[in-house]
Amino acid sequence: MSLLDRLADKRVVVVAGSGGVGKTTTSAAIALGLAARGRRVAVVTIDPAKRLAQALGLEELGNEPRRVDPARLSGHGLAVSGELWAMMLDPKRTFDDLIARLAPDARTRDDVLANRIYQELSSAVAGSQEFTAIAKLYELDREGDFDVLVLDTPPSRNTLDFLDAPDRLTGFFEGRALKVLLAPTGLATRVVGRGGSIMFGVLRRVTGVDLLADLSVFFRALGGLLEGFRERAAGIKRLLADPATTFLVVASPEREPVEEAIFFHGRLREAGMPFGGLVINRVHGDEHPEASTEDVAAALEEPLGAALAGAVGENLAAFRRLAARDARAVERLRTRLEVDDSVLVPQLDGDVHDVGGLAAIQRHL
Repeated sequence: MSLLDRLADKRVVVVAGSGGVGKTTTSAAIALGLAARGRRVAVVTIDPAKRLAQALGLEELGNEPRRVDPARLSGHGLAVSGELWAMMLDPKRTFDDLIARLAPDARTRDDVLANRIYQELSSAVAGSQEFTAIAKLYELDREGDFDVLVLDTPPSRNTLDFLDAPDRLTGFFEGRALKVLLAPTGLATRVVGRGGSIMFGVLRRVTGVDLLADLSVFFRALGGLLEGFRERAAGIKRLLADPATTFLVVASPEREPVEEAIFFHGRLREAGMPFGGLVINRVHGDEHPEASTEDVAAALEEPLGAALAGAVGENLAAFRRLAARDARAVERLRTRLEVDDSVLVPQLDGDVHDVGGLAAIQRHL
């Protein structure tokens, strides 16, 4: 059974792996393959290089899904009967949208979004692509506009933060420190008390910044958002563990990506998350192992000359050493991840920069 067949009943596909192994192109190729099978698919990327937009023929991607022109998807050996949509995550906007959704009323929403303290804190929190990625994924899933969501994640060590984000968020909002801070007699109250008012009054006259007012608005508004954050964190955790969600691990045959893939798979297992398969990109394979390098060099000596024929033979020998290394890496991954049917994508002649390249990859899926 092909990888795309195994994804037939999935609603969320999370593509994870170390940096530089081809997660973005794999995510796009999976989305393209599922769209070719008649599904309405959105691929969400955090790729700052905008390779996905270029590959799909879009000038740019924004924080909302854009449909890829069906005319661009025709040909390349594909008959796409579904729809392919794509977006690139804007972390700050995603976090602002989350606040707007969770605010109990328009006044609270506007107060928070305009608050200077929130703007500083939200920039820091939104800088965590892991949190905003799952927030956007959850939002798109709840809206129900797509049959499948394919998420291209940060490199795997950051993806561990991605897995832990719901628990960390819930732990923060249920933690003793924040409860003390927001309690009627807690730090927030003392900060805006009489002594604090004098201090902040001086600061306002000197700097023109009314920090006291900003703190007061921030603490008051945060208290009104806590329950919404708790519910959202619980919903995200349920979504990641849902049987309709699956995690794909992407690697390449080099040592570091192999170890990262093994590490991340173990973390998935510890977290009880659904593992859906292994994709190994850029694999070198020897298509004609029966021909010795000496025989190849001898056969080429007459048309190329002895020196050039010998160089070709040496190049073939080096390639076979590379193929042997890749074969050992593939075997190590299959053994450690306990998979028999991993997907091998060969090293292609050039970089994937268009729909034709994505179609070539999806054929191996």
